Amino acid sequence: MYSKVSIKGHGIHPMLVAFPITFYLLTFVSFLVYQFADVEIFWYKLGYFSNMAAVALAVVAAIPGFIDWAMTIPKDTTAKKDGLIHMLLNVLTLGLFAVNAVLLGGTWNAPLNSLTFPLVLTGVGCLCLVGAGAYGWTLVAIHKVGIPMSSEQAILQDRYEHDERPQDHISFH
Repeated sequence: MYSKVSIKGHGIHPMLVAFPITFYLLTFVSFLVYQFADVEIFWYKLGYFSNMAAVALAVVAAIPGFIDWAMTIPKDTTAKKDGLIHMLLNVLTLGLFAVNAVLLGGTWNAPLNSLTFPLVLTGVGCLCLVGAGAYGWTLVAIHKVGIPMSSEQAILQDRYEHDERPQDHISFH
């Protein structure tokens, strides 16, 4: 299955997701360091900036991802179901970090006294991100979303997607 939103045959969604993923993780790690290891304001500001960047870039990455899910993946396939789970986990991650961004708003120069709640939000968000990543990888590696295929490969993949697959593979279902 090819990607509907692409540049010269390369899907835009897979190109963009590395940015919010990096900023999500950097937010959590920066706040951990600030809270438990080093109260240097640099770590707080890095977490603050990373949180805001993660939210903005996740929205940007979600747009081509949603278009690919809605317009590329055939209905009533395991790929469509896995794509929905991938999307919902990513939306949950985005929501947790967006709530955190609102809580952090206006604290650039006056950090919060405790980052316990932001650490819980971003920690749970990172756990959701791991699940979303596992389903994202399933979309690429198993369902071949965004992968150009020959006509023979496409026929075999279509059979696979409509539950005519061997039962000995690893699945998240």
